[in-house]
Amino acid sequence: MPSLAIALKEQLKAERQIVIDHFLATGKAEVLLTALKDHVDVALTKAWTEFQLPPSAALVAVGGYGRGELFPHSDVDVLILLQEQPDTELAAKLEELVQLFWDIGLEIGHSIRTVDECLTEAKADITVQTSLLEARLITGNDALFQQLKTRCDAAMDPRAFFQAKTLELRQRHVKYEDTPYSLEPNCKESPGGLRDLQVILWVAKAAGLGDSWRKLAERGLLTSTEARQLKQNERALKEVRIRLHIITNRHEDRLVFDVQTAIAESIGFKSTSTRRASEYLMQRYYRAAKAVTQLNAILLQNIEVQLFPQMTSPVAINARFNEVNGFIDIANDDTFEVTPSAMLEVFLLLSLHPQLKGMTARTLRALWHSRFKIDNKFRRDPANRALFLQILQAPQGITHALRRMNQTSILGRYLPNFRDIVGQMQHDLFHVYTVDQHIMMVVRNVRRFMLSEHAHEYPFCSQLAANFDRPWLLYIAALFHDIAKGRGGDHSQLGMQDAHDFCVDHGLSKEDTELVVFLVQNHLTMSHVAQKQDLSDPDVIRHFADVVKDERHLTALYLLTVADIRGTSPKVWNAWKGKLLEDLYNMTLRVFGGQTPSAERELKKRQEDALANMRLYALPEHAHEKLWAQLDVVYFLRHDASDIAWQTRVLYNKIDSDIPIVKCRLAPIGEGLQVTVYVKDKSDLFARICSYFDRKNFSILDAKIHTTKHGYALDTFLITDPLFAKNYRDLINLIEHELGEVLCTQEELPNPIKGRLSRLCRNFPATPTVDLRPDERGQYFLLTVSANDRNGLLYSIANVLARYKVNLHTAKIMTLGERVEDIFLVDGAALNNPRSQIQLESDLLDTLRV
Repeated sequence: MPSLAIALKEQLKAERQIVIDHFLATGKAEVLLTALKDHVDVALTKAWTEFQLPPSAALVAVGGYGRGELFPHSDVDVLILLQEQPDTELAAKLEELVQLFWDIGLEIGHSIRTVDECLTEAKADITVQTSLLEARLITGNDALFQQLKTRCDAAMDPRAFFQAKTLELRQRHVKYEDTPYSLEPNCKESPGGLRDLQVILWVAKAAGLGDSWRKLAERGLLTSTEARQLKQNERALKEVRIRLHIITNRHEDRLVFDVQTAIAESIGFKSTSTRRASEYLMQRYYRAAKAVTQLNAILLQNIEVQLFPQMTSPVAINARFNEVNGFIDIANDDTFEVTPSAMLEVFLLLSLHPQLKGMTARTLRALWHSRFKIDNKFRRDPANRALFLQILQAPQGITHALRRMNQTSILGRYLPNFRDIVGQMQHDLFHVYTVDQHIMMVVRNVRRFMLSEHAHEYPFCSQLAANFDRPWLLYIAALFHDIAKGRGGDHSQLGMQDAHDFCVDHGLSKEDTELVVFLVQNHLTMSHVAQKQDLSDPDVIRHFADVVKDERHLTALYLLTVADIRGTSPKVWNAWKGKLLEDLYNMTLRVFGGQTPSAERELKKRQEDALANMRLYALPEHAHEKLWAQLDVVYFLRHDASDIAWQTRVLYNKIDSDIPIVKCRLAPIGEGLQVTVYVKDKSDLFARICSYFDRKNFSILDAKIHTTKHGYALDTFLITDPLFAKNYRDLINLIEHELGEVLCTQEELPNPIKGRLSRLCRNFPATPTVDLRPDERGQYFLLTVSANDRNGLLYSIANVLARYKVNLHTAKIMTLGERVEDIFLVDGAALNNPRSQIQLESDLLDTLRV
């Protein structure tokens, strides 16, 4: 029936556009969802009638379509309900019907079943049972449809259904890291999304408690205010999802960066001098999702009480709180009204009584509605300040307490500056969480250093934390380290003042206040020194020691720095950064032990340690001398003793080799491969090596470039790849063979290929920068480049340096999520000529741009 398909398709297309235009003009989400459903109902009914199907059959809407709403690009799920298995003729006709549904432009999900088959499938699959729960007759045999509904209702076990759906909900929340605060949330599936609201209505309907917020309120499961809030937040989430479908012109539920600005502007948000339009949109989204999460917890508990009534008598905890079925419950409905300080006390009690699973719905509801009593008077009350400190000093449950306080908005009420960063996005290309969620992650990370069960994760941090007095000071520093983000200005300086005021207000000693303020002010200092400065330079270590002052400050800063980097994104932390920080810690600690930084002393120690290592391999006693005679002090200061020993073992009898020597091993830091290249030096050597690694898609984390006294390059690279862990032996052999062959050729360097920027980089481009300046001694130049990361970037930079015959002495390759900040120590004739220096910088800027 081609003509029918064309007519229905054109009709649906026209009607759909009218509905979308009306929505864009009015913003009425419910009208659009109902209208799209109605138009599809009409089209399917016409097709059903045209095919003259048996009067005993029925066409049934299921899933979201059955619920009576249809998003612009959602699937249309239908059930063709039959009294018995179809014969060959009917089966062929039904196949044509389904094909027609597709031909008219619908994304159809269909099944053809009898009532018995529906019940069998529902018993085996909770998803099918959920879909049938929302079944709605479109056209056909009403009696057969009513039979299906009656038998499904009779087969429903509300308790089993509740348990299955709540387990499914928890599993989904874990998948999305238990937070609605992802920077690209799924507005349907993420915690606080539309699916959470659907779960409530599913379990309520299965239990016969109602199928709308109004009916749940009538049953006493919600207050009228909560029902109104849920409806408002549901409408806001639906509006976002509708606009997602319209703007992307496809079934898209993720609020990806690419469309956030377009959606924000379509709603009416405008960018200002300090914030993007997308930031206003996302903060509204996060607040809606947060409210949904909170009300979802209250509703699920209330429904659970209805389904699983327990007659356990309350057990008094104190005059204000009882334990009821493993949850903490307020003794009276007006507990928080009469005793506002109980709003902090409840979190302290949860920490002190780990057997408690959380708060009862009654407590959550009362807390939610009383939170506005936390005002300036409340914050100035010495008793409340003492309670807050007790939460941070509790023996366990600190992270859970702070997360619960954030989720219930109590933390933001108590710390007004914290409330300002709830749901605030970060556009620095390496944070994957909102500011408040990042802070919670950093607190969690610091806390884990203090717990023996997590000692295997970062043993050195756990060792230091075990001997650190008053660890709760680190939690305060973590809370405040980014609290001033988004205000404009240096957030470290602004946050330092906030931290100082907090410490003074809460009666901390002068010594403890100074430590917290120092940590907030300098929380970026240690990572900056470790990753961007030359740790082999005694002056660098001496200056850092002057900033840190003593071992207590050093240990605290080290722990906070590791926790902070780990709390940005799973991609940012790696073993190489961990080693740099640990090296800086140990070097600085030696200064505090009375040892003056000395290149000569460090040189002697590394040589002695390397010789001790080499004796384990039974090398001749003087085997190292010929090679070491060709190496200068800089080499020994920039390589660990284990690296020196390894390179000496593989090179001591090949010092004047005419062929390139490439050796690989698993990196001692426990991540990636270490590659050593030994070959007669030439100006384009670094570029050739980078070109090879680029073709193999290996990431270079670190590069140490050294030239021996007799003109050989002795270069060391730390490279990573996800496949290294699985087949590193084969990769080692491959790299040693292939890279050796590459270095034997004299072919021209291939033209760099400008790799594509990631989606994140396209939406939040980093302005490329090039900074070239002489070092303090005037012997070399320090070249610093910053840009969006992409495949082939390092080779592109190396290619430019090779063209200008710039010699590379060392390289620090630092990838911060989607941004790179690379530092090179270079020299060359072109750098001493102002004109060629400017041209070099211009060419580098060109290659950094895409």
